[in-house]
Order: sequence, then structure tokens, then C-alpha cells
Amino acid sequence: MEFIPRFLHSGSEHFFLLGPRGTGKTLWTQHQFPEALRVDLLDPETHRQLAARPERLIEIVFGNLEKKQIVVDEVQKLPELLEVVHLLIERKTGQQFILTGSSARKLRRHGVNLLGGRAVQHHLHPYMAAELGNRFRLETALRQGLLPVVWTADDPAAVRKAYNGLYLREEVQMESLVRNIGSFARFLEAMSFSHGGVLNLSNVARDCQVSRKTVEGFVEILEDLMLGFRIPVFSKRAKRATASHPKFYYFDAGVFRANRPAGPLDAPQEIERGALEGLVAQHLQAWCDYSTGNHALFYWQTRSQVEVDFIVYGESGLYAVEVKNSSQIRPDDLRPLKTFGEDYPESRRYLLYRGRDRFESDGVLCLPCAEFLSRLKPNEPWITSKGAGHKSASA
Repeated sequence: MEFIPRFLHSGSEHFFLLGPRGTGKTLWTQHQFPEALRVDLLDPETHRQLAARPERLIEIVFGNLEKKQIVVDEVQKLPELLEVVHLLIERKTGQQFILTGSSARKLRRHGVNLLGGRAVQHHLHPYMAAELGNRFRLETALRQGLLPVVWTADDPAAVRKAYNGLYLREEVQMESLVRNIGSFARFLEAMSFSHGGVLNLSNVARDCQVSRKTVEGFVEILEDLMLGFRIPVFSKRAKRATASHPKFYYFDAGVFRANRPAGPLDAPQEIERGALEGLVAQHLQAWCDYSTGNHALFYWQTRSQVEVDFIVYGESGLYAVEVKNSSQIRPDDLRPLKTFGEDYPESRRYLLYRGRDRFESDGVLCLPCAEFLSRLKPNEPWITSKGAGHKSASA
């Protein structure tokens, strides 16, 4: 796989690098730490030896004390190693441990919180548009997503289609996370209709013909495997009654499309809208994780159904983002952001659309979506109407 530099940065502390399969964790560590000692738990022989005797890792590390970094790939395959890593950290060998994983579920179950607080967590997301630079094409991203394993494939459509099968087989079925894999497959499809919407577990349960409690467990599995995420309602200093249920998004537009049925009864514009909104959600989530300081992603909805798609709140400011899958902007499209601005006049408000022109209307900056995504970089100012940024996360 071709290596494209990522916005993820790490320090000298021990850390977990978490992210779904195919986001390029192994490739990133190979380029970031080319001289590191690597322990690959996807290798059957390595896994077998360490599963039989986890303390063998101590022997391996002490036999390679000249190596300044120790990378353990897919550590969730053998969580017992965490106790050994913890012991090695306590012995202060002067080495940095980097532990990659694609399932937070098994790690938490075995005490990932978090080697006694001696390791931080970093997350690796699909590509951001600015990482791809001139290679980024909005239409391509909406069609196939931005997973590195898909983006660099000779046949992206085939890899994207097989991606769900990889998780169903290797992560869900082999780890015995669910009893009925057929129900979980139906659940993945049903959740594609909730993508970008307020999550109603009862409706999803009815579509899957399983209990609400089962669906709640399935949603937790999706989040633990980092295949999807929920965003809560923004309610800080709320002046109006707000909604209470979160919204749900698949972590990648291509994964959303792989699960979303497309037939004569499925409106193409509805699928396209979901892909576009999900692509923006993915970028904002990555921006929050990669930027310094504390930032979090929300949405805003009043009880009277006035809704803004995304709210980013953190040390660098308050941002409101509305996404429209159209090439023209109508006055009604601006009203949710104007209402939010009445309650939060200190916010920066953006409307992203499929047109070509950038303009400002009543305090709302309207931007082509491709331009916004291409210029969105961690710790750098967001676009303003004058082309200059405001205070950034690093300022």
C-alpha cells in the first residue's frame, strides 16, 4: 500500500493506536518508527508462541534493548500481553511501547484503562481530504469512501464490498461477539437507514426483528469495533428545549454505501445525502481527535425540530456546520444556522453545499463542500469569509 503522510502525531509516551481495520495503522507505524522491534499478532506463529507463554515478550524485549520503540500490532488478539507490557513499563527499560488495535471491546475487558494510566490513546481515521491533497475528489470519496485499504486498491468497489465480510467473519463471528450472525448482518443494513439521523433503537429493533436490548448491544459492538459512532445533542447553556437522543454515523462513507440497499425503491439523492453528511462527520471527528486541546463533536436540535447537523465545541471555539446536498442555497437552508447564531452569537457558522461559489449571508459562510474539506487541517484556522482564519486549536 502506498504511504500517504497522515496528520496523526505522537510524542515520546507509550500509546495505544486504535482504529478500524484498513485505516493504515501498521503502515503508519512502519514509517513513523522504521527501526522499531515489531511483534505482529496477526502472524500465526507469533500469536501461538505468545499465547502459550505471554512472558516470552519479556525475553524478546530484553534481547533487543537497543530498539527504542516496541510496536505490538493488533494487541486485542492477545490482551493477556497487556499485563506483560505493564510490567515492562514499570521496569523502565527506556523503550516506548506502541500498541495498535482494531477492537476496543476486548482491550477494555482486560483492563485497557489504560495500563494504569501509563499509556495514552490515539485514534487513526480514514484519510482526510487535506492528507490526500490534489488526489482528493469529492465524487470519488462519496462513492468509495476514504479508507486507505479501499482508496489504494486496484478494484476499490470489490474491496469495499468485501470489507463488511471481513469484520463479520474475523471480528464478530470469530470473537463470538454475537450469537446470530444473520441478525447482525440485518442490523448493519437497518443501521444504514439511521445513518445521519436521530437514533431510534425501537425502530431498528423492529426492522431487525430482534429485541431493543439486543440492538443496543449491537450498537455497542459497532462502536467498540470503531465502525460507527454516536454524537450527542449540544446543550451547553441551552436557551431552548433540545432533543435528547444521539445521532448515528458509520465511520466511512464507503462503509455506509456498502450497507445501504440501492434499488428501485431507494432514492439515489437520499443515499447521496447520507454519504455527503457522513463524509463531513468523518472529517470533523478526525479533526477533533487530531487537534491539540479538547474538542468534541455534537449536533443541535430543538424540540421544535430546528436542527444543525454538526457542532464542534472545544478550546479553539464553537463551530456550527450545516450540510446540503444541493448546488443551490435557498433562504430556508440558512434558518437553522441563524437560529443557532441567535442563541450562540460567538459561534462560527458554515453551510456546506455542492455549488461552486463562496459567499456570506447574515453571518453564515456558505462554502463548496469540497473546498471546506480540502482546507480542513488539525490545529489550523478554519476558513473565514475574508480567507483568513480565526484562532486555532494551537494558537
